[in-house]
Amino acid sequence: MRRLLALLCTAVCVTAVTLALAPAAAAAGNPWFANMVGNATQVVSVVSTGGSKANMDVYQRTNAGWQPLAAGIPTFVGSAGMEPKAKSGYPATPMGVYSLDYAFGTAPNPGSGLRYVQVGPNHWWSGDDNSPSTFNTMQVCQRDQCPFDTSASENLEIPQYKHAVVMGVNKQRTPGDGAAFFFHTTDGRPTEGCVAIDDATLVKIIQWLKPGAVIAIAK
Repeated sequence: MRRLLALLCTAVCVTAVTLALAPAAAAAGNPWFANMVGNATQVVSVVSTGGSKANMDVYQRTNAGWQPLAAGIPTFVGSAGMEPKAKSGYPATPMGVYSLDYAFGTAPNPGSGLRYVQVGPNHWWSGDDNSPSTFNTMQVCQRDQCPFDTSASENLEIPQYKHAVVMGVNKQRTPGDGAAFFFHTTDGRPTEGCVAIDDATLVKIIQWLKPGAVIAIAK
């Protein structure tokens, strides 16, 4: 992990706070996700190593091809592993390619390349299937005034959300198809279906991400 952090840290541009590209000679050719990510130029790859653990690689596409910026980052996924499709109440990480829409966290904005929302005690992510107007969205309300069932939702002021990025899972907000899937700070344990890594590395990635980035997840 120390070596991986050093790799990421040395790749950070001091002035632009973005990850620098690897040398052209280090082009990765066609990674496993190459035909699945459309025109995306930034990809966070997550591949299962069994159970609730995975490895994360970070790639940038350039004129020279796919460039690996970091590899083998230890990652936690859902306690039920990975499944082809998200399902409400089932702690598996859904496989596929998802947008990385915006970042949030209890900590101040670290210099995110994406829109960033600093969250507090009144920030929630609605998981209430019976509230179609709020389901699978961030909401701001006091617990006793929220227009959805907070017991079926997540309060976002928790340590695991020191820093996080919203994954575009179930953008249609279909009841039963899952809610609240994030790329967030790990607490050293399996998740409820999210993707989690150590906070220092996550911050470097958040600083590098730009609109149009995706996360690709597979067994």
